[in-house]
Formats: sequence, C-alpha cells, structure tokens
Amino acid sequence: MTLSVRLATSVSRLSVLLPTLAAGTTAWALVGCATPDTFTVREDFGAGFDPKKFLTPIPNKNTSVRDGVMWTRGASGGKYPPMVYLALDGKDLTMSFRYRHLEKGGMLWLFVDGDDGYGSVDHMLRVRLNRDSVVLEVDAHSLDPKHPLRQNTRAPDPVSKAYRTNEHFPAEKVDLSANEWRTVRLAFKGDTVAMSVDGQWTRTLQRPNFDATKRKLLWMQNGGAAGIEIDDVVVTPTP
Repeated sequence: MTLSVRLATSVSRLSVLLPTLAAGTTAWALVGCATPDTFTVREDFGAGFDPKKFLTPIPNKNTSVRDGVMWTRGASGGKYPPMVYLALDGKDLTMSFRYRHLEKGGMLWLFVDGDDGYGSVDHMLRVRLNRDSVVLEVDAHSLDPKHPLRQNTRAPDPVSKAYRTNEHFPAEKVDLSANEWRTVRLAFKGDTVAMSVDGQWTRTLQRPNFDATKRKLLWMQNGGAAGIEIDDVVVTPTP
C-alpha cells in the first residue's frame, strides 16, 4: 500500500470516529452538570478534597489542606492578605462554613462577587469578621459617574463601563476574640440576604443588587504566622 493510500484510509477512519467521540464527550460533560438552580458545593477537606472547585490553586505558598481543614497563613507579599476564591453559579444561594483563628488578632474578610447588572462581575457584599466586630459593605454599580456613592478611586469596569458604588455600615460590636470554631451563614433570596455568625450576631439586609447571579466566594485572611483554618464549606440553593 502506498503512503497516499494509507493516509487516505486513516483520514477516512478518523472522519467516522470523530462524531462518535464528540457525542461521547458532550454526554460526559453534561452528566452531573449543575445549573444555577441546582448549584451545590460540599467540601469538608477530607480524603476526597477536590481542589478544582476553587479558582485559587491549592496548595500554594499560603494555603494548603492539612488535618481535614483548609489552612491559610502568613503574608501574600502583595497589597492584600492571602485570598482563596471558590466558584459559584446561582442567584438564590445559601453559603456556610466554619472558621477559627490560631493566634490573637487578625481578621477574616468574606466577599461575595456576582453579576453587576451591566455585563460584568464584581463585588456584591463584603462581611469583615474582626475579633471584636462585624463590618458590612455593599458594592453596587451605576453608569452615573456622579453617583453619590461612587468609589472615586476606582475606574469604571473595563467590560460593563459601570462604576462601583460603596455603602459602608458602622461596625457592629460582637466578641469574636476567642480562638474557637465559628459558623458563618449567608442565605440569599431575591434581593435579601440573611446573615449570622454563630448565635452571637444576625442581620438581614435588602438591596436590589443582591438579586443577581453569584459568581465567586472569596476569603481574604489575615491570620498571622499561625493562620486561619476553614472547614465544612457548603453552598446549596436557598429553598
């Protein structure tokens, strides 16, 4: 058989196989594929830990999994403390996790990012868990460059051209000074979020920008050399 005949035969066989392979790949991709109405994450950082759930590569120089928890410590070397991102895909989601500090001081800053209403993704809600207080901040967006709440130090989003607006809330006193496990819960439903930290602090907040698809959950962690541990991350559709 000549080389040209062999090549023709191989191409013919490949043309027969490709549709079958493509169909199989599509079917495989759709199996178990969550929609925004069914998006779920359950991570206990045990033997079955799946780092692909996270947008941040794990392990890295600050974050690793040890003894069944996610452990973040030290300084990032950049402008902000070490951060870990979890991918989200849903509008009405309930998110919960446990955390504990391993030394005095520091803070855990939780960010929920979502659709900004103009075609891009940005911060939606920030919950800063200090050792003596909880501080909330709502990030919304506007096309008005003169909006009274515009974050003046920030340029418009390069995709949506929208300006970020900041609504700052006063610190709410709560004693989180003990290095013990605490449970944080945020339940989004429409334009409302119900929040709690153990039984010590609860708050319900209603804002129009909450009624949008959530895309990321971010933990910014200033836990010093000893660090902060996070466990039992659960994200489910809000009933």
